Amino acid sequence: MSAPLQDKVALVAGATRGAGRGIAVELGAAGATVYVTGRSTRARRSEYDRPETIEGTADLVTAAGGRGVAVPTDHLDPAQVRALVDRIADEQGRLDVLVNDIWGGEKLFEWDTPLWEHDLDKGLRLLRLAVETHAVTSHHALPLLLRNPGGLVVEVTDGTADYNADNYRVNFFYDLAKTSVLRMAFALGHELGPRGATAVALTPGWLRSELMLDGYGVREENWRDALESVPHFAISETPHYVGRAVAALAADTDVARWNGRSLSSGGLAQEYGFTDVDGSRPDAWRYLVEVQDMGKPADTTGYR
Repeated sequence: MSAPLQDKVALVAGATRGAGRGIAVELGAAGATVYVTGRSTRARRSEYDRPETIEGTADLVTAAGGRGVAVPTDHLDPAQVRALVDRIADEQGRLDVLVNDIWGGEKLFEWDTPLWEHDLDKGLRLLRLAVETHAVTSHHALPLLLRNPGGLVVEVTDGTADYNADNYRVNFFYDLAKTSVLRMAFALGHELGPRGATAVALTPGWLRSELMLDGYGVREENWRDALESVPHFAISETPHYVGRAVAALAADTDVARWNGRSLSSGGLAQEYGFTDVDGSRPDAWRYLVEVQDMGKPADTTGYR
């Protein structure tokens, strides 16, 4: 089996569940050593109070063919992030891929609630978790990533730059958070490009994360049962899909052509030829614009 990332070292910050877990596992499947971080461990859960842990993610990375290393880290604490990067430097001497997928805001935002009615403490906490954590992590990790040419930074967000420019996303705080991450990749592209590294923003489509599946009362094995109540969920994708997008970018010797760009899992699948675990290539953001947002009936023909 091909292991194009066999000698590469990655840090997936925010890898407990969802897109972060899928990215970590697929980097492992490509042979990488993957440091996975988060606040949910087997000894202590975060405020999400869910069963997924960073140790579980690390085990999945190793089972996929890589080497998973779980490091409990609160990315709002610069000292913890500095210690994490120092450990990677001591143990590996390099960092080739940094994935900023820290989020933690699912219980903090209120749908379609204007700024002045939204809980202010929760909104500001959301911004700290979704934006400040990325800045803290990049600040400490980028000097190590820049030791060797060809490094890759992936800022994981929700929505492409084009889609978010034209669409209000959930509420003020959510909209600001996801758009800020897009701009982070743009800014980092300007700072990293001349120094031999690449930064991109990447969004999955409608993600069948653990939280999403639980919310619809289904499992991955029977996810289509949710279509009766949520027909457009037919365009959804597993976390492995965006993971394969990151693995494809990390293995691309010409990845610099994407520097500063906003990318999607579906768009990159067309470029690199990978599929989701079921062999399909869902293109969620094109579907949203051309089908769902137009008020058309759910029909994924030509979109997966």
